Amino acid sequence: MAEAGSLAEPAFAVPGPLPDGVQLWLVRHGETTWSRSGRHTGRTDLPLTEAGAAQAVALREILADVRPAFVLCSPRQRAVATAQLAGLRVDAIDEDLAEWDYGDYEGLTSHEIRQRVPGWSLWTHGVPDGETAAQVAARADRVLRRAASHLERGPVVLVAHGHISRVMGARWIGLQAADGGHFALGTAAPSLLSTQYETPVIDRWNLPNPSTTNGDSR
Repeated sequence: MAEAGSLAEPAFAVPGPLPDGVQLWLVRHGETTWSRSGRHTGRTDLPLTEAGAAQAVALREILADVRPAFVLCSPRQRAVATAQLAGLRVDAIDEDLAEWDYGDYEGLTSHEIRQRVPGWSLWTHGVPDGETAAQVAARADRVLRRAASHLERGPVVLVAHGHISRVMGARWIGLQAADGGHFALGTAAPSLLSTQYETPVIDRWNLPNPSTTNGDSR
């Protein structure tokens, strides 16, 4: 078996080589009241704020020429609304695109959690009664495999959330889920994953939304 990272087997979750220059877009949802205040939002199903809706509409400027062959979306309303306002036709809702389940830390800010657990980080400490990094990575890998099956037909767009998108970015280039902690991602900020010389690459990451706010939480 070829060693991961060789030309025969690119080092990411999807098996086998892909044509150069494929386009896999990751689109984080627009601002919500909890993302604006830095509260971890996993299962809680919040709508977009007025600013978040404006961010979603502004995505049309970036995605207008993409013409996706396939669009997958998280089931949460903040993601569905973002896709609709961005002018995307969703082909399927995928539960694997839901945000990290933060368990007992749902609705808390990192500052509040660190008052309980000094030095806490989602990427290194995890969450009680929620998902592990390995569980989130398994979901991310399933999404990447599903997306890869459509990439030869054209661009694929995934509309999801901050942490799951950061994990998918890491997994695409063969990193561990926890390495997603090094990838900042703002609200309604699209990123482009691609391939070059049969190697998975990050082509663009955390592109500024044309109606940028500074929301950078979950």
